[in-house]
Amino acid sequence: MLRLTWVQPEDLLGHELRQARLDGREPSRIEARWRAAGGLDAPERAGASADRASRYLRLLAEDLLDELADLPSSLAEDEPADLAGIRAACPDWPAAHPSARTTPLALEASWLGRAIGCLLGKPVEKLPLDAIRALARAAGNWPLTGYFTARGVPRDLLEAHPWNRRSAGTSLAENIDGMPEDDDLDYPLVNLLLLRRHGKSFTTTDVARLWLEELPPGRTFTAERVAFRNLLGGIEPPHTARHRNPFREWIGALIRADVHGWTNPGDPGAAAEQAYRDATLTHTANGVYAAMFTAATLAAAAGGGQDVHACLRAGRTVVPPRSRLARAVDHALRLAAEHADFDDVVDGLHATYAATHHWVHALPNTALTVAALTHADGDFAGSVCRAVSGGWDTDSNGATAGSVAGLLAGAPDALPDRWRSPLKNRLATTVAGFDGTGFDTLAHLTHLEATRP
Repeated sequence: MLRLTWVQPEDLLGHELRQARLDGREPSRIEARWRAAGGLDAPERAGASADRASRYLRLLAEDLLDELADLPSSLAEDEPADLAGIRAACPDWPAAHPSARTTPLALEASWLGRAIGCLLGKPVEKLPLDAIRALARAAGNWPLTGYFTARGVPRDLLEAHPWNRRSAGTSLAENIDGMPEDDDLDYPLVNLLLLRRHGKSFTTTDVARLWLEELPPGRTFTAERVAFRNLLGGIEPPHTARHRNPFREWIGALIRADVHGWTNPGDPGAAAEQAYRDATLTHTANGVYAAMFTAATLAAAAGGGQDVHACLRAGRTVVPPRSRLARAVDHALRLAAEHADFDDVVDGLHATYAATHHWVHALPNTALTVAALTHADGDFAGSVCRAVSGGWDTDSNGATAGSVAGLLAGAPDALPDRWRSPLKNRLATTVAGFDGTGFDTLAHLTHLEATRP
């Protein structure tokens, strides 16, 4: 029996009930109808429930998803949807620095940093925080100082907390052989294609068309898979982000944002606007703001001459100040400043978000990445290790932290060899034309787009 993940209505409904509450809607009456009919919660870790729903329950889920979408939000004024509204809400929208430049070496370090952080987080993706800590401690690798390993870890602990199934054979210290495929690297490749074809003036429709031509649907997840389904059903952007899409504030748009930052050195505002046009294919509100924040932070870093704290401040200026993401970023910055032990920072973030937000939601993951970069003062190894050690979407958080810290490091040789050498300057991917490409080549191609008139 094929149980396709992230699109089946009966599995989406539970996620939408949670998301409705987060974005200021009151779904209690609709939830009562779902429960009375025998509807269940959404799967906590998987993308599909184990058993097929009845035809009645599936049809009911479709109707209720549409009813939930029609509920008014109490947060609409604080969290604008259109770019003009976002800019109007941000009084310190950043100005461009026309003289800012980036270099191929800095971009190579950022590509490598993204891959390294992703690879570090891959084996423990989906594992709870206590399992991550236990596995690392058992291997003598806590606080994290290197890739995860099964060497020295008791069998009963591995049985209780198995590595991520898709990553165990390619992402442990003992079996890494180049950078394995991951959507956290696929999306920067797709966006590199986007800029090569359409330039920086691309539209959201250009993004959609490119996905249909170049991105395998089976390599998309959560909001991206829903948007793909919507496109194939004749729904056009930006409605693709809203129609029966409970993942619209999850992390997917954020992990697509790097190329927009890399190609706008010294211009966080332009990077944020590019990220907005990309993100609105699949996301709304804080899912979009997280992508804009990340792109702006990277653009500031690509411009050179700034430390990580200044870069994060630049990212913060493109986030509506009364939004939930703004509060999450500010909270993360406070926690990082208050605690010397990063475990205490992580515990504070989990106490705030774990009970109410899915582990792939953009708010807790953005907050964790910000806290990691701040607490490590931008140091590369410290940033990626902190980001992954905090749990939730470990490979995505490690990737974003590694991208920022790698860019600030300025050159591949500035990244410790123990992190770089296992990647062998080789990236695996199903994105056409890029499989086996080296990070130096990717940096060269990215630099061409950053300097294109």
